[in-house]
Amino acid sequence: MNTRRGLVIAWAVLPITSDVFAQSYPTKPIRLVVAGPAAGGADVIARPVAQKLSESLGQQVIIDNRPGAGTLIAGQITAASPPDGYTLLLGTVSTMCISPMLTQKPPFDSNQDFVPVTLLAAAGLMIAVHPSLSVKSVKELITLAKTRPNKLLYASNGAGSLSHLTTELFSRASGISMVHVPFKGGSPAVLDTIGGHTQLLITAIPTLIAQVKASKLRALAVTSSRRSNALPDLPTVAESGLVGFESTQWYAVFAPKNTPAVIVDKLNAELGKAADNATVKVSLAQEGAELSVGGPQALANLLRTDSAKWKKVIRESNIVLE
Repeated sequence: MNTRRGLVIAWAVLPITSDVFAQSYPTKPIRLVVAGPAAGGADVIARPVAQKLSESLGQQVIIDNRPGAGTLIAGQITAASPPDGYTLLLGTVSTMCISPMLTQKPPFDSNQDFVPVTLLAAAGLMIAVHPSLSVKSVKELITLAKTRPNKLLYASNGAGSLSHLTTELFSRASGISMVHVPFKGGSPAVLDTIGGHTQLLITAIPTLIAQVKASKLRALAVTSSRRSNALPDLPTVAESGLVGFESTQWYAVFAPKNTPAVIVDKLNAELGKAADNATVKVSLAQEGAELSVGGPQALANLLRTDSAKWKKVIRESNIVLE
């Protein structure tokens, strides 16, 4: 009888304890591990968000840039941290979906070793061609490529990058074959295409937009499901005939598995407020990204669907890193 009464009391106290725990969190600085270098896309988004989060939580949010091993190091550090809400990961689709699939022994399981907190932002890529290529639309590019199989050279940010996989997804969706020329980053890929050594590329909008405005490259479309605010007159690939086509670079916050739900919910709410700030939105625009917050379940769903999509592309395109 006494044991039963004790259990009842324990269950009655538990919600109160959890609520108090959530209200007191955080009591010390929070580390936000960023899957990318300082001044990189993820970092540009992370810093203003971290500043606003520090202000709202009353504790400093410290940026810890960990760009190595295809951004897997950042995920590994976070996955191995205590699930107490004091170490978080700002990861991308490359960190959580692509890089683990291209690694023989990935240091973490994206779906098992993390708790989704919130999606912060998403950005489409841009398809751009050298002006000498006589195409002004996605349909014209596809028609030309079909008449010249394995003749067009496309540049990418590197083997296994989102730039590479998106172009392979585009090729498979349109039934064309092109030759891949990988580079170490978006800038050299753009320079090579401007020089006419490669005929086209698909990469981040900020990397291309200045060259497009200077008429050194011609933009054909964006790969997101909606048009970009940065280039509202530029159609999406889906609008251009490949219905359902979508590829986005997204930025999201994750916590180690077993992080208490009350902490995840509090972080989700506070990160949503931080991201919906004028200063943060300017930083997002610099990366061609747009605000795209939501609940943990929405992020979990995105992680699953993108993992399945890119796994299929990697397998069917036989992409293997040396």
